[in-house]
Amino acid sequence: MRFGPLIDQLMEAFQCLPGVGPKSAQRMTLHLLERDRAGGELLARALERALARVGRCSRCRNLSEAQLCPICASDRRDHSVLCVVETPADVLAVEQAGGYAGLYFVLLGRLSPIDGIGPAELGLDLLAQRVRDEGVKEVILATNPTVEGEATAYFITEQLRGAGVAVSRIAHGVPLGGELEYVDGGTLQHAFQGRKPV
Repeated sequence: MRFGPLIDQLMEAFQCLPGVGPKSAQRMTLHLLERDRAGGELLARALERALARVGRCSRCRNLSEAQLCPICASDRRDHSVLCVVETPADVLAVEQAGGYAGLYFVLLGRLSPIDGIGPAELGLDLLAQRVRDEGVKEVILATNPTVEGEATAYFITEQLRGAGVAVSRIAHGVPLGGELEYVDGGTLQHAFQGRKPV
């Protein structure tokens, strides 16, 4: 059944969100129009403001409302350590976990020649320049443990070889509290390869 062009457009618009299919989009649309028009107006205004005012940090490429994001602008962070991540969501995950007090560099993707994503698209020249110009002593590679993420980490390691900076990779393996019988084979293989003496 079709409601009309405006309602259909709203349902289609919701489907641009990850994990939102036609049924979820229909539920959201009907909820806002039937039960929460004030919430819909609030959502529309917040989305419009965010799209108009949120850009990228000129230093780390994270999402930011100012030229420098709050992390890069902070004098309480360790400016000698740089964590390389794939997306702004990864920055959020590391920050929420706590324990890391350095700066970031957001790649906005990972190497994927099939998709036309190479070093230029990831800003690897900017990363090398930051390492060179800002006195970075350690680069922590926190790309995802996928084929593309591993290739990206390897490429960055090779690019920074000879730059006088320590390059480390976050650990991968069995999660704390996990049981071996429920861990997938790839994760177990990483755990065995990354074992260390006790």
